[in-house]
Parts: sequence; structure tokens; C-alpha cells
Amino acid sequence: MSYTDHKNSMDTYGVELCEKHKTRMDKLHRLNKTPIEAIKLYYGLKEAGANPMLEWWDGKKSVDIAFSRVKLNIEIDTDYHMMTHEQALNDLENTMHSFKNGFTTIRIPHTLIKHFLSETVGNIIGIKEELRTRKKVI
Repeated sequence: MSYTDHKNSMDTYGVELCEKHKTRMDKLHRLNKTPIEAIKLYYGLKEAGANPMLEWWDGKKSVDIAFSRVKLNIEIDTDYHMMTHEQALNDLENTMHSFKNGFTTIRIPHTLIKHFLSETVGNIIGIKEELRTRKKVI
């Protein structure tokens, strides 16, 4: 991998990627419109020892990041400041669909990941662990 490729993956995704994985993430972003912040969060969670899934199919739609064992879906909001009431209602209905299937969905503004990645990762790990603990109790 050239210095330019290395620099681009660090600048874009905040993590050093080999050419194969960088190409895969570029394609995911381009074709699925996966937010760059979702990819950054995915790698941040992996670095913290978690095992998230990127672009996970929940049976109705693709979820940005998921922890299927604890039934946690994470959606990254990129245009929340320009959201219409139709989009908000659609998001609420999707959340209800997930909840009916036992999933907790959290929405994270992309700016939170951009400016507070480590704190966001820490809080998601805490939520994941709490869901895992509750699942054991039930």
C-alpha cells in the first residue's frame, strides 16, 4: 500500500486499512450510502474489543451497525437537522418494528462521532453490556 492509500484511509475512516479493506469500505459507502461516521464508529468499537456488524440486514432494512446477540441496532443520523416530519415518522415506525422484534435501536448524530468518538464508543459498550446482563436475567 502506498503512503497516499494509507493517508486516505486514516483521513477518511480514522483507521489504517489495507487496500482490500479500504476498497471494500469505499464501495460500501458509495453503493449503500453507509455514513463515513458509521464506518469510523464500527472500527472504533472493534478497537475497543467489541464485535459489531456493519450494514446488518434486520429483515426489513439495513442497519448501520448491529450487535445481534444483544439485539442492539445503531443508526447514524447524518441529516437530522433537515429531517421532515415524514422522515421522522418513518424512523419512528422502523424503531417500533425493531422493538417488536426485541431489538433496541439507538440513533446517534454523526457530529457526536466526529467530535467525541471515544466517548461514543464507551457509551455504546456500556449499553451493550447492560443489554447482555438483562438478557441473562430474563
